[in-house]
Amino acid sequence: MLSLMSEPTESRSQRAARRAGEFPPVPEPLPRPVLDSHTHLDITVSEAGVPGGEPAGTAVDPVAAAIDVATAVGVDRLVQVGVDVQSSRWGADVADRHPAVVATVALHPNEAPRLADLDAALREIESLAARDRVRGVGETGMDYYRTGDDGRAVQEESFRAHIAIAKRYGKTLVIHDRDAHADVLRILDDEGAPDTVVMHCFSGDAQFAADCVRRGYLLSFAGTVTFASAGALREAAALTPLDQILVETDAPYLTPMPYRGRPNASYLIPLTVRALAATTGADLDELCAAISTTGERAFGPWH
Repeated sequence: MLSLMSEPTESRSQRAARRAGEFPPVPEPLPRPVLDSHTHLDITVSEAGVPGGEPAGTAVDPVAAAIDVATAVGVDRLVQVGVDVQSSRWGADVADRHPAVVATVALHPNEAPRLADLDAALREIESLAARDRVRGVGETGMDYYRTGDDGRAVQEESFRAHIAIAKRYGKTLVIHDRDAHADVLRILDDEGAPDTVVMHCFSGDAQFAADCVRRGYLLSFAGTVTFASAGALREAAALTPLDQILVETDAPYLTPMPYRGRPNASYLIPLTVRALAATTGADLDELCAAISTTGERAFGPWH
């Protein structure tokens, strides 16, 4: 969630108000189905509602409605990502009910320093990680943008614990890295990374991308790759092998251009995929097929 941002800090209520605007129009469908490797359905449906449908909190089954809109444009699989115990439990339950959804569970790096009992929360996360439709542990990692020096030791403790959980249960590790590239790699190297690591909302430059690619990590690109100021990010995408690329929304955040600032949702993935095709020079059909195959390797099978 929000691993690359430079905008002024907003309050939670200000962010919710901004995201309560009108969803962008439905884009042209993709030639092959892909997945959204990182979304927050709970936040999206509660704050922004359903694309083309009922306002927030009014749909009979807003998750099903969001899935239907995404599927219609070729986004037929979603990874629902947890950021605390409550959202992780919600996501695991949603994945049990909806075949198009799998879940990841974790304590967000900015959540860990706020907890009165980190160990108890980690035990809850580990219990959820054992469930079949939970395919990843994350988003976890380090965030030096919103957490100051006094909270970083707890962040690191939590990160190391999440790495251990992912390895014990054979789950993909989903990394949140904000302004902490060197320490994220240091900790992963210290602990020994799980078999599959996803760098959520990849926010580094070409050198950091090369460091991650060399380690075999998957780089998940969000709508930020479409921003005018993201030249360094596009350079990173251009050197990433197709079989190490994923795509995500981080919905309801990071809506791709030309709709930045409006609510994001999984049905907007085609905008980011097409931008990645232009950036990498890959054939769109080939890129979609590669993203789908890599997503299945990391989080599948869905069905």
